[in-house]
Amino acid sequence: MGQPWMLVRAAAILLVTRQTLALSDIFEDGKSDKEILDHLLRATRYDKRLLPPVQDTVNVGVSVLLLSLASPDESSLKYEVEFLLQQQWFDPRLKYSNQSQYDFLNAIHHHNDIWLPDTYFIMHGDFKDPLIPMHFSLRIYRNGTVFYSMRRHLILSCQGHLNIFPFDDPECKFSLESISYEMKNIKYKWKDENEDVLKKSSSLATLNAYLIKNQTLECNSNNNWRGNYSCLGVTLIFTRDRAFYFTTVFIPGIILVTSSFITFWLEWNAVPARVMIGVTTMLNFFTTSNAFRSTLPVVSNLTAMNVWDGVCMCFIYASLLEFVCVNYVGRKRPLHNVVYRPGENPVIQGDKKRDSTGVANEIVSCTNCGPNPCTHTANNGCAAEVRKKEPPHPIRVAKTIDVIARITFPTAFAVFLIFFFYHYSNQQPDAQK
Repeated sequence: MGQPWMLVRAAAILLVTRQTLALSDIFEDGKSDKEILDHLLRATRYDKRLLPPVQDTVNVGVSVLLLSLASPDESSLKYEVEFLLQQQWFDPRLKYSNQSQYDFLNAIHHHNDIWLPDTYFIMHGDFKDPLIPMHFSLRIYRNGTVFYSMRRHLILSCQGHLNIFPFDDPECKFSLESISYEMKNIKYKWKDENEDVLKKSSSLATLNAYLIKNQTLECNSNNNWRGNYSCLGVTLIFTRDRAFYFTTVFIPGIILVTSSFITFWLEWNAVPARVMIGVTTMLNFFTTSNAFRSTLPVVSNLTAMNVWDGVCMCFIYASLLEFVCVNYVGRKRPLHNVVYRPGENPVIQGDKKRDSTGVANEIVSCTNCGPNPCTHTANNGCAAEVRKKEPPHPIRVAKTIDVIARITFPTAFAVFLIFFFYHYSNQQPDAQK
């Protein structure tokens, strides 16, 4: 009775010894990565369909390295992001001891034989190219730590506020989680909370994409695709190239609008010059505005560019209307006989007399001549003269309108510029403040 029991016990001890030796096999110097991995991954020892045999959940550390950022159209909400997704976890089945000088095994050719987390990207848009072998690396360290890096090229569909374009800051988000393992099996976490887990490559290349802020976090209930799965999120906040819009839109617009104000300093009857300036500035503004607007996204609400184009066009059109009013007023017939000499004030005929020196004396009414008022020249010594109030001459009215326009138009446009740039530059969504 005792002999069979002893045999069973010996067999059990032998089995445990073999398993222990299998987990701590010592490979001699000169063994290649393939030979070691073929031994570790043989079918009797390793099954990639099973999770790594750890006590609790499998913790997968994640970090991201940005390689390139691009936007096909600077005015769109599509951004291309190329990055390395680095994942790290512990698999005790892959422990080994090696007398060689290499600290890790290159398992790129055993990619299909090793258990890997089935990381799935959500809320991103689309992949630009498929994953091919040269786009990932797989390393296995002596203590069973697996380091897996894969290159991804995503086209992100971002959220922007086109009503304040180009002063908006598009926000791009994407998340990753396991497609099949719940949180009790796999837990994603950022690799090191004390360090920046979203890093920029030293040779980071950008094209029409200006990253100003990034954020890594664990998905909350609102951003999680499925509540019982571990999820990590990445937020990238870009900004527009405002220098481009100032040099191609705003500064040319300011030049055209202020050029239309030049007509206020020309003579009221300089019709060819004032018409040419007004019409030319209007046509140039239409041309530049339409050429730029064709590249902008179409939105239904009022945008900052609509306000800019509308107000600038109103100033140019108003300066043209001001010329029409001045020219119309200046050509009206005066209510009294006046002769106008260029460069001189209007001369009243019939109401002025000349003295012996040839100086014109204006006729005034006097109340000291007697019981009835009389009229005489202004220099006859009458102490109580009351000058006759004549209606202003149309030419003087036209010149007065030009003088008023020289002050009101530039002042009003300067106030608009201050309000426009201050209002839209500081109008950011609450989430980004």
